[in-house]
Amino acid sequence: MTGKSWLFVFGALFVAITPLQADEGMWLLNDPPKQLLKDKYQFELTDAWLKHAQLASVRFNNGGSGSFVSPEGLLLTNHHIGADALQKLSPQGKDYYRDGYYARTRADELKCPDLELNVLQSIEDVTDRVNAAVKLEMKPAEAFAARRAVMGAIEKESLEKTKLRSDVVTLYQGGLYHLYRYKKYTDVRLVMAPEHGIAFFGGDTDNFEYPRFNLDICFFRAYEDDKPAKVEHFLKWSATGAKEGDLVFVTGHPGTTNRLETLAKLKHRRDVTLPYTLNRLRTLEAAISQFIERGPDQARMAGNDLHRVANARKAFGGQYQGLLDPAILNRKDDDEKARRDVMAKKLPSADFAEYQRAEARIADVQKSLAGFERDHLLWERGDAFYSELFGIARQLVRLTAELEKPSADRLREYRDSNLESLKFQLFSPAPVHAELERTKLATSLSFLAECLGADQPLVAQVFAGKAPAARAEELIAGTKLADPAERKRLVEGGVKAIEASTDPLIRLARLVDPEARRLRKKHEDEVEEVERQSYATLASARFKALGRTVAPDATFTLRFAFGVVKGYRVDGADLPYTTTFGGAFDRADKQGHKAPFALPTRWMKGKDKLDLTTPFNFASTADTIGGNSGSPVLNRAGELVGINFDRNRHGLVRNFVYTEEQARHVSVHSKGILEVLRKLYDVEALVKELTVEK
Repeated sequence: MTGKSWLFVFGALFVAITPLQADEGMWLLNDPPKQLLKDKYQFELTDAWLKHAQLASVRFNNGGSGSFVSPEGLLLTNHHIGADALQKLSPQGKDYYRDGYYARTRADELKCPDLELNVLQSIEDVTDRVNAAVKLEMKPAEAFAARRAVMGAIEKESLEKTKLRSDVVTLYQGGLYHLYRYKKYTDVRLVMAPEHGIAFFGGDTDNFEYPRFNLDICFFRAYEDDKPAKVEHFLKWSATGAKEGDLVFVTGHPGTTNRLETLAKLKHRRDVTLPYTLNRLRTLEAAISQFIERGPDQARMAGNDLHRVANARKAFGGQYQGLLDPAILNRKDDDEKARRDVMAKKLPSADFAEYQRAEARIADVQKSLAGFERDHLLWERGDAFYSELFGIARQLVRLTAELEKPSADRLREYRDSNLESLKFQLFSPAPVHAELERTKLATSLSFLAECLGADQPLVAQVFAGKAPAARAEELIAGTKLADPAERKRLVEGGVKAIEASTDPLIRLARLVDPEARRLRKKHEDEVEEVERQSYATLASARFKALGRTVAPDATFTLRFAFGVVKGYRVDGADLPYTTTFGGAFDRADKQGHKAPFALPTRWMKGKDKLDLTTPFNFASTADTIGGNSGSPVLNRAGELVGINFDRNRHGLVRNFVYTEEQARHVSVHSKGILEVLRKLYDVEALVKELTVEK
């Protein structure tokens, strides 16, 4: 997109000086844009409509979204969200990720080893209580500890009172704190998935592109007490689906956006964070691609890893290119100056002075962060150890240590309110592939040396006199942590068992933990807390001067978005709002039916059964981001008309700014899904469950 067009579509970046006119916003369900929808689309958003959508929407805790589509606990999400479960459920000699799966009876529905689903039940504003715990005289480290303690106390009280998962969520980067309560499902079973070849037709070539031709769907079922869950709120399936010009809504769990960040913070991302991130992702992608080329077994083991890494690389690459566009940062600079002028007029002089100081503090923090961010990401986030088994080792080392402290004093992920979910993942019986683990660990160890140098003292201790590949081989061959029983033994034995363990990965996790914790504390005290207090000041000032005219940044919590179904013009061509099955066959023909454009055998044999004019994928202006994958797309009646699975490349910059001239989210059409389920997949019971009048 040209700089001129960016200026045209930039709209209400960060905080609007005038009311929003674009279809922008990942809105809180307890603060929806009712008046905006009424004024722009003559749509009366009722509390009942919104509550029904809330209770029918589901968060997949592996990073995506979904929805209930029958009263028997049937769930719909994306194939790429179900991919982790598909791989873990595939027995020796079978590949459900590649070939698909269908449970013809309830007895054939396969229980996922470690998939947790969350359904939002309520939201409570706890801002005043959180803020009251932080005193003006506190130093940043003291303020961080006090805030962590009160958030932990709120969560624990809520869990004990309601028995619901309870999370205090930070909104507006510290402007608000809301308590989210969730009903959990941990007995989740696979019902149906199509072949990977049609779920991800076009592969990396077409990823973040449009037109698209993907059946990116996967059905699961939630169980309670070993029986299908009885759910009151589920989405009625629309047989006709979305049409051009329709107003549609998306209820899902967008992961992270950065629209409320200052210009200084975005420049830091452009110059420090994103270049490092892209370098790491390219390194991993190359290594995993080479691993997959070894054979079909390796492809089965690593297919999901490759998709995840390649998808992230393209997404972050799009963000980076967006921040390299001078028009974006110039407009951001203009917006900050214009907003500052408004604040100077509307705020008391003392409040405006504090507003300016907050902006300056955020800028100063970026200079400090630049000096240690790489080390923090390598040691604390674990970029130096891209290994599921190392992650388990770190969890064991930290869990046993943190459990000896009061809940309020622990690292947040080990608070009482999160222990059940944490242990559910930690003790998962899912298989771990040693061969893949060696490749990933060796690659990340090499990356560690590239970043810090092999002679850096802690790096040298990690390598223990060996090359990265040999060290990875030694670590993976010597560990017993692939066995859940060993993990449970260590947790039950506590710190003494960890200290006595000779497991090489436990020893490695213990070796690097002091430095990782030091960097974490430095980041929490010197960056997170200072930024949180500063952004809270900015948010408070904006609320006073402008009201809540802009939604908060995404936090992987349930949000409400809206938009219009429509195509767009690019490179001199008008792209229609929808693609068709006929277009998928045409694309395969033009590409010679070679991967990733080879349609599955059942599609080639069943072509004559299909109405090739049936809509397949469609585009709309609704505001979505990563984490929205699997989100239901609803019409005015609250019926499911599609399932979100991607953005186009013009939408990759939406992490920083919403645009709608060309940026689109892309969904699978509900009518197209029914067409292929009925005519190609021989899943009569599933179709009946989706379409029968409830």
